[in-house]
Amino acid sequence: MGNIVAIVGRPNVGKSTFFNRLIQRREAIVDSVSGVTRDRHYGKSDWNGRNFSLIDTGGYVVGSDDVFEAEIDKQVELAIDEADAIIFMVDVESGVTPMDEDVAQLLRKIDKPVLLAVNKVDNNKRLENAVEFYSLGLGEYFPIASTNGSGTGDLLDALIEALPVNEAVEETELPRFAVVGRPNAGKSSFINALIGEERYIVTDIAGTTRDAMDTKYNRFGFEFNLVDTAGIRRKSKVKEDLEFYSVMRSVRAIENCDVCLLILDATRGFDGQVQNIFWLAQRNRKGIVILVNKWDLVENKETNSMRDYEAMIRREIEPFTDVPIVFMSVLTKQRIFKAIETAVTVFENRSKKIKTRELNDIMLPIIEQNPPPAYKGKYLKIKFCTQLPTPQPQFAFFCNLPQYVRDPYKRFIENRLRKEFDLTGVPISVYFRKK
Repeated sequence: MGNIVAIVGRPNVGKSTFFNRLIQRREAIVDSVSGVTRDRHYGKSDWNGRNFSLIDTGGYVVGSDDVFEAEIDKQVELAIDEADAIIFMVDVESGVTPMDEDVAQLLRKIDKPVLLAVNKVDNNKRLENAVEFYSLGLGEYFPIASTNGSGTGDLLDALIEALPVNEAVEETELPRFAVVGRPNAGKSSFINALIGEERYIVTDIAGTTRDAMDTKYNRFGFEFNLVDTAGIRRKSKVKEDLEFYSVMRSVRAIENCDVCLLILDATRGFDGQVQNIFWLAQRNRKGIVILVNKWDLVENKETNSMRDYEAMIRREIEPFTDVPIVFMSVLTKQRIFKAIETAVTVFENRSKKIKTRELNDIMLPIIEQNPPPAYKGKYLKIKFCTQLPTPQPQFAFFCNLPQYVRDPYKRFIENRLRKEFDLTGVPISVYFRKK
């Protein structure tokens, strides 16, 4: 399991900008209005070969009467409690404020690494002004500028050195299938139906499952570990301490599985929260199978209802549309074993190793017939390709001008790889490198 790092501080010091820089995508909302980050945001980052999860918290305000700020304070305290290390961010423009002192007082009480990051230090004058933050009593500080990345390397070096080394998770040769989805979509009922016993508590109350739990499955020629996760809620609805830990375990279950079985309630549709879970699995490069549960409860079905429903899902997940979709009913056990067969196939696709000679014999003629378009008058020539030695399919194509390969051509290569080598349900990565 990776470490967890919480970014904390008072409102409007640049925490979300720093968070976005570390995860290398714009996910958290960044705005000059205080208190925009109402909830925690989660992301993955790495530095010097160490992976860690980031929590971007709302601004911490001690003793506020504002109901939103009081909820933000609770979220921050939960994030600090769960984190392995804390980055405390302050603003050199405003100097040390009473709110900074309140946060520092909170952090001095905890027995965890705390790194003080003084943000917006982008000139020598501000570097001199940053000295006053020694008064917070947290020791050494790190001057940074989150907008341009200045100083973040030194901060991350110190962070990696301070992070505890987690005990290695016991490796197993069995594939791990994580059952994920919104609360009350039928995840625990699905596992109970598969293993033939009421191992998990099943109720109509959303959020009954609190932990991510492993179940070994060994029936009908299949053997793997099933991971039942807590329902991943919108974070604005996560208020109990226990539910917060459940969300983190669900995120970690996705990060550490091979295939995600994403269960959705057919009567609710492929809504925004289900899409968020899908993209979380996709960003983590996991195999994915979409299971449309409670299909028997959908009213007014017609001949083409299933086809239209599937088409709707594929529109929502573009451009990664090569994902198997199984319509099932846990209650009647309709197609639940088809779901498992499909998941096993996706795992085999994700584990597939293609010989370099075979890859070149098939892909180079396709590239010769459909060469990349010229760019700025220069012609691109792809000479060789190989699969990289990674847990999931990644391919390197060597050419003379890799910087001129455009996204449409990358998608063309990816689609042909999927077609020629049957990589259904697996996010793949295609890289172009200098020959």
